[in-house]
Amino acid sequence: MPPLRLVFMGTPETAVPSLCALRAAGHEIKAVYCQPPKPSGRKKAIKKSPVHIEAEKTGIPVRMPMTLRSHEERVFIEGTHPDAIVVVAYGLILPREILAIPRLGCFNVHFSLLPRWRGAAPVQHALLAGDKETGVCVMQMDEGLDTGDILLCERVPITSKATAGTLLHELAGIGARLVNDALKGRDDGTLSPLPQPSDGITFAPRLSRDDGLIDWRKPAAAIERQVRALEPWPGTFFTFGGERIKVTQAQVIPGSSGKPGELLDQLFTIACGEQALRIVKAKRPGKNETDGASLLRGLRLPIGHVFPCPDGN
Repeated sequence: MPPLRLVFMGTPETAVPSLCALRAAGHEIKAVYCQPPKPSGRKKAIKKSPVHIEAEKTGIPVRMPMTLRSHEERVFIEGTHPDAIVVVAYGLILPREILAIPRLGCFNVHFSLLPRWRGAAPVQHALLAGDKETGVCVMQMDEGLDTGDILLCERVPITSKATAGTLLHELAGIGARLVNDALKGRDDGTLSPLPQPSDGITFAPRLSRDDGLIDWRKPAAAIERQVRALEPWPGTFFTFGGERIKVTQAQVIPGSSGKPGELLDQLFTIACGEQALRIVKAKRPGKNETDGASLLRGLRLPIGHVFPCPDGN
């Protein structure tokens, strides 16, 4: 396939493999669009996104508009004469005027088996729901929210140990391979888009830090999935003494019971709405991650202590 002129739009680490794969395939990246630098960490230092850093390393022009609906951005993109625009977890909606510019259209690498989990956090919601598999879809973009026709799709099983971080890493690599195949297939006419099924549609809204708060009235299995789904961000936590204690690994303990939130043993096993959850690894604010039993010793709590549920009960 002859090299294509591309505009790339993406922001997080999961978009970097696709950007690198497109460059490695010889395509000409005319510009990279990403979200502006944001405060990060406890010191709120301004930090560039992973895609921004990668683009600067290779001398690709970087643009960070707050919207793509301005006349300025439309004129700029038109001036690059792109054959295609490739989007991977960018963070802004592409308006009709932008979608219509490239000769081959706009391609989106989405980390789910569409139409299941349209939206901003598909991997996290797949884990929260207990899905047995997920995957990567490359779609031909339209004006809807992840409603475009499917070009390529690859399925991936979800293991019992998978976290959002490990799963996204795997899917990002697959997406980087598929997007090159999709561009080639559309350019040479061997790949035709297929409409998404009209049934099985679900949505994966953006997550916030508060989504990580544990409700001990839920089944232990649901909380264990929550821990894996929200690792590494926004993290799953419970509160004690004014601290947010982050749970980074947990284990369901069948056959144990008690009042939801009740501490059952010195191994940091806590009763849930169904069964119990053992805190395997956890982290106090400003401290290193440690095993749950060690953290519990530091809290000096007696067996029978009851951690509150979100409404205080």
